[in-house]
Amino acid sequence: MSSRIHIPTSIASPVISRLITAGLEAADPYRAIVTTVSLRGRSLHVGKRSYDLSRYNRLLVVGAGKASARMAQAMESVLRTRLEGGFVVVKTGHSVPTTRIVVGEAGHPIPNNAGRRAAEHIRTLMQDLSPRDIVFVLLSGGASSLLPAPVSGITLADKQRTTRLLLRSGAAIDEINAVRKHLSSLKGGGLVLSTQATIVSLILSDVIGDDISAIGSGPTAPDPTTFADAVAVLQRYKIWRSVPDTVRRHLLQGRNGAVPETLKPRSRRLRRVHNTIVGNNRRMLDAVARAAKSAGLYPVLLDSAVTGEARVAAEEFVGVAKPFLRQRRKSRRPLCLISGGEPTVTVTGRGKGGRAQEFAVAAAFHLDGLSNVWLAAIGSDGTDGPTDVAGAVVSGRTVARAGTIGIDLRVALDRHDTYRALRALGAHIYTGPTGTNVNDLYLLLIL
Repeated sequence: MSSRIHIPTSIASPVISRLITAGLEAADPYRAIVTTVSLRGRSLHVGKRSYDLSRYNRLLVVGAGKASARMAQAMESVLRTRLEGGFVVVKTGHSVPTTRIVVGEAGHPIPNNAGRRAAEHIRTLMQDLSPRDIVFVLLSGGASSLLPAPVSGITLADKQRTTRLLLRSGAAIDEINAVRKHLSSLKGGGLVLSTQATIVSLILSDVIGDDISAIGSGPTAPDPTTFADAVAVLQRYKIWRSVPDTVRRHLLQGRNGAVPETLKPRSRRLRRVHNTIVGNNRRMLDAVARAAKSAGLYPVLLDSAVTGEARVAAEEFVGVAKPFLRQRRKSRRPLCLISGGEPTVTVTGRGKGGRAQEFAVAAAFHLDGLSNVWLAAIGSDGTDGPTDVAGAVVSGRTVARAGTIGIDLRVALDRHDTYRALRALGAHIYTGPTGTNVNDLYLLLIL
């Protein structure tokens, strides 16, 4: 994977590349699956739980998310001929070769017709299963957009418009998912209601805290949110009047009790559902910390995740680093601050960028003038926002260098147009699709 990573050239680039590579390898979905699932004769082991396969007829795999194709490869290697087949859907361009499980592609972050067809296909496969079958559900970040299954009365176009408004509003991912669950027949535990089979859900978490109801909008998990919560989110971010009339009508009907709620924690249907987290952001960060130590740096793994508005989170992140900068002047020991998370961007213009790029540009202003300091920000899936880059690297010289070539980074930040500015500076990180998705990685190196 390291050969695919392109880091802007500097004296820090070899170590930044080494740390990112270590993090992505630790987040590899294939490795996560094969260390969690094993087959010994007729006994299937998933974490601490085991299944006597003599009691089951069919083993099938379905799934969705940016990492689901790589997870499907692993399930094929574990189950071999016991696996009847299956279907997973990934973001366009994130497919990998498989033999028994079909891989489809669909739109992300805006759902499209390919995703709607994928959702219908998965629901059909699930409906055909009996209580003597096991279906493995492979979930990772991106599943919410890749499995659009609008409830009756809501069109795909309605969901697309609502999703665009939510993504631009600055709403946190759990708030966005609260709305999406209540417009979908599969999210919020809806997939559980579509089958009689035993469900073994294997989840690669892109949610800090690993809340299974939030990952991919929880198609195999109970939903603690309500129609009233969904209405409140749209009102809080002042987009209630902008979403389609059909969406408002459906949510109000649900709030008034005229539409059934999503699957709730005490449902008996959950007795045949087993959800297991196979990987998460923390495992990536721990691997980066080990790699930093082996590279001769003093690793500082921050407890708090990077959340909230990206430019505010960047200021806070650099603020945490300031005492270490002062310490560095005394000890001369190279340091590396490490954090993960998923900040948001409230888009007010038509600029192009992503949360990691916006974070990096905002951080550059707080690093301005500092020597031997670099900050790297990347999305672990290899695509930051609607762009072809994973993120960016900035330093204490970035703002000054931008000025010398006629780039106003302040304007770029205010217009949420960081992609073009960073491209002109040659500051982008390229990885291509990584096959995983466990939130973002944020590094600050003091060399």
